[in-house]
Amino acid sequence: MDSNFNHVSFLWNIAESLRGTYKEEDYRKVMLPMIVVRRFDCLLDDYDKEVIKEVYNSYDYLPEEDKDEIVLADLKENHNMDIQFYNVSDFTWKKILDDSENIKSNFEAYLNGFSNNVKEIINRFKFRSEIEVLNRKNKLYAVLQKMYEVDLHINSISNNKMGYIYEEMLRRFTENSAAGEQYTPREVIRLCMEMLFLGKEEFLHEEGKVISIADFCCGTGGMLSIGEAYIEAINDKAIVDVYGQELLDESFAICQADMLMKGQNPDNIRLGNTLTEDRFSGQHMRFLISNPPFGVTWKDEEKKVKEESDLGFDGRFGAGTPRVSDGSLLFLENMISKMYDDEEGSRIAIIFNGSPLFTGDAGSGESNIRKWIIENDLLEGIIALPTDMFYNTGIATYIWVLTNRKSNERKGKIQLVNAVDYFVPMRKSLGNKRKEISDEQIAEIKELYKNFEPNEKCKIFDNKDFGYRKITVERPLKLSFLVNDEAIEKVKETNQFINLAVSKKKDEDVKLSEEEAGIKEQDKIIEMLQEFDSNKKYMSREEFLKDIKSKAKEYNLKLGASLLKAIVNAIGERNEEAEICRDSKGNVESDTTLRDTETIPLKEDIQEYFDREVKPHIEDAYMDESTFINIGYEIPFTRYFYKYVEFRSFTEIMKEVAELEEKLTLEIKKVLE
Repeated sequence: MDSNFNHVSFLWNIAESLRGTYKEEDYRKVMLPMIVVRRFDCLLDDYDKEVIKEVYNSYDYLPEEDKDEIVLADLKENHNMDIQFYNVSDFTWKKILDDSENIKSNFEAYLNGFSNNVKEIINRFKFRSEIEVLNRKNKLYAVLQKMYEVDLHINSISNNKMGYIYEEMLRRFTENSAAGEQYTPREVIRLCMEMLFLGKEEFLHEEGKVISIADFCCGTGGMLSIGEAYIEAINDKAIVDVYGQELLDESFAICQADMLMKGQNPDNIRLGNTLTEDRFSGQHMRFLISNPPFGVTWKDEEKKVKEESDLGFDGRFGAGTPRVSDGSLLFLENMISKMYDDEEGSRIAIIFNGSPLFTGDAGSGESNIRKWIIENDLLEGIIALPTDMFYNTGIATYIWVLTNRKSNERKGKIQLVNAVDYFVPMRKSLGNKRKEISDEQIAEIKELYKNFEPNEKCKIFDNKDFGYRKITVERPLKLSFLVNDEAIEKVKETNQFINLAVSKKKDEDVKLSEEEAGIKEQDKIIEMLQEFDSNKKYMSREEFLKDIKSKAKEYNLKLGASLLKAIVNAIGERNEEAEICRDSKGNVESDTTLRDTETIPLKEDIQEYFDREVKPHIEDAYMDESTFINIGYEIPFTRYFYKYVEFRSFTEIMKEVAELEEKLTLEIKKVLE
């Protein structure tokens, strides 16, 4: 195959040869594992297979699952073979093709000869079932023959170029299928990288520097691959270690295969649910990036997450847990727990929808997490992206940038960049994706962020600007009392009154006796209430209570506290002219129906705000001081960039309507003529 041949085009042509056997969205089931296997085959071309088999066979006494590490170590130390996988089958790709009659069994034997790490990847692709389909449809030989023409040897295709080829094929497969839901547009990742490594250029340039980058929702590894390429483009002498965790089997297999093909350690890509399984416990990374699922419930993980949250900051979720309908902030807490706490610290870039900005009131899990992040000065900035950037949603999205080592000028500050207008329309929409950000626009956004200067597109705030106190505003309870027929009927409807004639005794005679006594008591209460002057309105609860207790004594009624309270509440009506109700200690009682809240910015003096904003409108209002500790944080991003558009005048609109009518009349006349 000519070295200048477009590998991607050639591989895509092979994929399209599957038309009729597979739907287009299912080409990936064959092509992704086939590219992986072919790359592995080419990478092993330079190594003596007989030596590998000899070393492998020398460890026959070991269980199969224990051989990989020992065989690979032996090959490296004793035979100068620095490889991460091997194949000990009797077949080569050419030998498989030479025996077309046994193509399926020979290819399967070849796959079975790989080391366990490769076989695990193949199994997670569920590739063997696709081999069966290809063979049954008489397609297996043709596909293997065409794949043999693809030279994926490292002398022809470097690790970086191999990563590009695989990423490009993956992009083609995912853009037009449901799998695109897990795919982050590459220009968005590149913008994330600019933010992730901003200010770290000197650090990245150090020769022989070991630089770690992690994504704990790594999917197929796109962010890790671009991150690795970004670092190596700056410093090709750097040692880049990538780490990832993924929940879905196929995505995990793709990512792990990609790492193997590029010479990364595949063991650094780990399978598991990030929220319930900390596969990197105790480890820290220098740069962390992620695009966690938007608004996904964590109900199934709730028990384990809450257990870890109860550990406080000995676990990953010490700042709190959000509502179970959206676990976005849990992924961020996990990332923060992996930051280095040394001189250099760590940086994070994470993609969110709008929910983590403001969902949850003061005291809620989301607000408490934001509070902890901001008060610990971890949030450096947020960039609002254009809508319609992702394949599976057109909603607003944001890049959050965090670091535990802010530059001096950024300490105690948070930068908001409004980049919603930085896009070019795509010539062809891909699902919900109708826009993309050009390289020039990425550079402009980076410059806006880097300059750290307020302007139309950039706002800079103190951390405290996003904090507020949510205090409870009370008003005194004022009741008047008028004992008329309507009020008496309300008393009859209270549970306490009704229950007087209800007995729970099982003995029928006792039950009947108690209920009869209760009915008599009810009658006496009604008779007592009817003695009140139906025209007399009490403007004081204290006076009314005094009279009702006096009358109860006359009727030999022992009104219990709950019954007396029920009668008073049933008869009492709110009346602004009445006296204020007070408890037994003389404290003012609050009217719960008039209770309200006020949100007061943290920078404001509570009393000054109250006197200015509340008192002039509600003279008898007072604050519940116990609520002064209710501190919340939210980031109402769009509010800070809102632009008022003045409505057009009625005269202007009517003038335009008249012009349109005139134009329409002329057009009709032309048609009629």
